[in-house]
Amino acid sequence: MVITDIKIRKFFNDGPMKAVVSVTFDGALAVHDIKVINARDKYFIVMPSRKNPDGTYRDIVHPINSEFRAELEGAVIKAYFDGLEEAKFAENEKENFDTAEV
Repeated sequence: MVITDIKIRKFFNDGPMKAVVSVTFDGALAVHDIKVINARDKYFIVMPSRKNPDGTYRDIVHPINSEFRAELEGAVIKAYFDGLEEAKFAENEKENFDTAEV
């Protein structure tokens, strides 16, 4: 299975959740609401889940083996940091445009 696209849907500044991401596999299957979390100086992903009647959570979709989990986590976290850099660049460009004399 090949990761064909990763979209950062939303960035968060406050709290441990840093982003919500959608990942497309083989150009044919999309998984939404993967969360990028930063806790204890480590970044990791949390798969989409639903709340059970007893208050616990259960993943809706998840990697079956540790190798694919590591591949998915690495790709999502890389896309998160790439997205942060793009956002910073866009903000700097906007600031430069706003302060430029016309």
